[in-house]
Amino acid sequence: MQTVMAACVLALLPSAWTHASAADRLRTTADAPAADVAVVFGAGLWRGRPTPYLADRLDAAAELYRTGKVRVVLVTGDNSRKEYDEPDAMRRYLTEHGVPDTQIVSDYAGFDTWDSCVRAKEIFGVERAVLVTQGFHIRRAVALCQAAGLDSYGVGVADVHDATWYYGQTREFFASGKAALDAAFKPSPRFLGPKEEGVTRALAALAD
Repeated sequence: MQTVMAACVLALLPSAWTHASAADRLRTTADAPAADVAVVFGAGLWRGRPTPYLADRLDAAAELYRTGKVRVVLVTGDNSRKEYDEPDAMRRYLTEHGVPDTQIVSDYAGFDTWDSCVRAKEIFGVERAVLVTQGFHIRRAVALCQAAGLDSYGVGVADVHDATWYYGQTREFFASGKAALDAAFKPSPRFLGPKEEGVTRALAALAD
């Protein structure tokens, strides 16, 4: 029995870590702190368009931009194959919803949350950001970006509790284990690449 209890405690530690890391850093679009950059994580495409879950994230980012909470939106997602391009689909959606194309920067190698956080900091030079994702994912996103050295606050988007939501909640329990390992060992992203000046240029354009 003690062995089983110990195993249960160990299994819960990563999830407890993500909750503790993000405890005082969760906000809404209304009370999010001002930051130069919002980071929006990919959440899948359907026939080349953002899924409803991704659209909700992008709507929240567009609201942050419209209200002056952020000045640049960094969209990070999967473009590992030619026919699947999350960042460009996210960019199109944002421009359709009032965010100028010049204020959107694309990260085409955001293959998972850790990669997106590390690349935002190391490749795009982001020091402070508001992260935008679903409520079930936001704690892990904040915890990982903090571990990557990115000062982060999180806006968790609410969604209906459908099958996708329950899947996401369940997946987070297991994903938190990988997140804890990523934070501890800090592996290099699947693709790091050279530094990019997109965020710097977008911010400089606003100052001209």
